[in-house]
Amino acid sequence: MTHPIRVMLAKVGLDGHDRGVKVVARTLRDHGMDVIYTGLHRTPEEVVTAAIQEDVDILGVSVLSGVQLTVFPKIFKLLNENAADDIIVVAGGVMPDEDVVALKNMGVREVLLQDTPPRAIVETLSQLVAERGPR
Repeated sequence: MTHPIRVMLAKVGLDGHDRGVKVVARTLRDHGMDVIYTGLHRTPEEVVTAAIQEDVDILGVSVLSGVQLTVFPKIFKLLNENAADDIIVVAGGVMPDEDVVALKNMGVREVLLQDTPPRAIVETLSQLVAERGPR
């Protein structure tokens, strides 16, 4: 028996908008994934600690406040320091195209912007876990 994909969704920083991440959480749950949503205003340290404790396959960080180029380096540093770099990191939200390129260069596996159809999010996360294989 295969286990469901475990996904943690997080809002890091002062961004107070969470409608989109809640829609994504429900979509992923409806497609059989285990989803943990950390809530608003989390720090990179809180998010990484929770992702490790919950033994997630994917950490999805939703950003609408423009802090992506500051937050993701901290997240990757913390994952590396805790020997948890097998956790797949994805980004979501609203950001300029040049930031998408920068995020992928630093290790974000996929950037799912606000106009990504829900089905495409499910398929992308499933594919990323399949490509990584068992941990």
